[in-house]
Amino acid sequence: MLYRKFLLTVITLVAAVSGFAGDGDYAVSKIPEALMKNADVVMRLDETRFEVINLGKSVTKIKYAITVLNENGDRYSILYLGYDKLHFINSIDATLFDVNGKKIKGLKKSDIKDVSGTEGGTLADDIRYKVFGFYHKLYPYTVEYEIELQTNGTYSYPHWQPLKREKYAVEQSALTIVVPSDISFRYKALNYKGSPVSGTDKANKTYRWEVKNLQPIELEYASPSWDYIVPTVYTAPNKFKLEDYEGDMSTWEEYGKFNAQLNKGRDKLPDNIKQKVHELADGLKTDKEKIKALYEYMQQNTRYISIQLGIGGQQPYDATFVATKKYGDCKALSNYMYSLLKEVGIKSNYTLVKSGRGENYMLKDFPYDPFDHIILCVPLQKDTVWLECTNQIIPTGYLGGFTDDRYVLLVDEAGGKLVKTPKYTKQQNLRVRKINGKIGEDGMLTMNINSSYSGLQQDQRHGIFNSLSHDKQLEFLKQQIDLPHYDVVNFSFMEDKAPLPTLKEHLEVKALNYSPQTGKRLFVIPNVISRAYTKLKTSEDRKYPISLGMDYIDIDTTVVEIPQGYILEALPASLKLESKFGKFQCSTELKGNELIYYRYIEKNGGEFPASDYNDLVKFYDQIYKADRSRVVLVKKE
Repeated sequence: MLYRKFLLTVITLVAAVSGFAGDGDYAVSKIPEALMKNADVVMRLDETRFEVINLGKSVTKIKYAITVLNENGDRYSILYLGYDKLHFINSIDATLFDVNGKKIKGLKKSDIKDVSGTEGGTLADDIRYKVFGFYHKLYPYTVEYEIELQTNGTYSYPHWQPLKREKYAVEQSALTIVVPSDISFRYKALNYKGSPVSGTDKANKTYRWEVKNLQPIELEYASPSWDYIVPTVYTAPNKFKLEDYEGDMSTWEEYGKFNAQLNKGRDKLPDNIKQKVHELADGLKTDKEKIKALYEYMQQNTRYISIQLGIGGQQPYDATFVATKKYGDCKALSNYMYSLLKEVGIKSNYTLVKSGRGENYMLKDFPYDPFDHIILCVPLQKDTVWLECTNQIIPTGYLGGFTDDRYVLLVDEAGGKLVKTPKYTKQQNLRVRKINGKIGEDGMLTMNINSSYSGLQQDQRHGIFNSLSHDKQLEFLKQQIDLPHYDVVNFSFMEDKAPLPTLKEHLEVKALNYSPQTGKRLFVIPNVISRAYTKLKTSEDRKYPISLGMDYIDIDTTVVEIPQGYILEALPASLKLESKFGKFQCSTELKGNELIYYRYIEKNGGEFPASDYNDLVKFYDQIYKADRSRVVLVKKE
């Protein structure tokens, strides 16, 4: 975790206005009908005023009122407000209104809970939260909050996004930013018409963005990033201050210099660790061998524990701390690995990244801080090695879906540089499955299933098999199989921890009544467990581009022995499809008493225009039907 943005999460929900709503202003009858349709909540009033007092201090005044229409909207009525030694809560006020906008009750200070923000896996954290809710259950109702916050520093400016999620409507929302005349900041608006209303006086500059009557968004299948869809304004400082550190975020280069400044002098290793480093690395011939040896040493001798103390959780603990304590968070462990490599003369880069599968969205042309994780980049003469330092079991050089295929900020003393992490290709994200089975006279299918998963396709199973108990692993495997009545009799797995890892899985499965017999006929679906499940409806008014996930290839070969005495009556036709979304091929044949099925699917990820949607529907529909085609066998007289 990097700099805490929990206060800004609340800020994007709310604000402070000069004219407060009076009794009756929040009557539900005053909400435009179009905003009520398909909504769980309606934001009635949402005003945020973010004021920079000076480089070391900012104040945020917030007022918002939200009408909750049903129980699905209750979560929006609860206030979670974080604070720590850099962020302070000056005041909180709250009021509850009924359907007619009449006040029911106000906030009692004694009802505000003060709870620790320390989560599981976190050793030390100075975050705390104020939590409050009226917990009203007579719908619809309205809650109004007024909040004043103070921050020591100007590192984070608001990220304004009035529409939060689906089934969320906005009657009015605004963001106002006030800065002294001698301080500048930047903004970037998406899906916002026009420019902010701005003004100046002798002391300050003011900017204001406002929207009204935003109807609920209904997401479509494979919708793009939320930022692509809804009005959004990013704001960020040029010069800023964070505790005793001053920095510049006007360019990626300058922002990188700030992070290098935070890390300066934190790479000193104890003498015993230096000695160990040279014992491990000095006899090895190549830098890649040295990187692997030191990375595995780091994995075996440290563990990940979140420590969110100091400068908002932005600065790493030094290498000596990690060497002594044998634990650290992503910042500390990455800095420690950096220090180990530095000791043997290998240059690496502390690297800021926004983590999470599918979290690839980033504004490349607008320097800001979207980052929440640290990894290490080791540039070599003919290659680059990426290291995830918080994972004790991941292979050297493999990132996985947590941090692959996205822009990251490489940091060194010269500054920051945006580069992209590797994208794993469809050939690398390969799943090959071979099934050998036998159908008994009673219709039971007994089979051995051998599957090989590589690249991103092995990520989930790697986590399951390395972190869960045997019973939990079995529970996971059973959830992956779509058969009416079956049992996983036995299973095992084996991993090849190469830079492109592969996981081999063996299953022994018995499926009761898999091939039901009707009279003389036996019905068999040759695609046993690799069926596609996406079935879509055509649409002539698709609004948004299509955003598909990872590229991958699946190959299945199934050989099933059928009972003696049956002959073929009907066989599914072979199918071969080619589309901009990928390729699909399947075929079935009967050789003697063996039913042989082959399936190949190649899926293309990426972005596609909305006009391609019905082609995607057709492509998926053909695969869905082919995966469920049946072979009909009839018993000889």
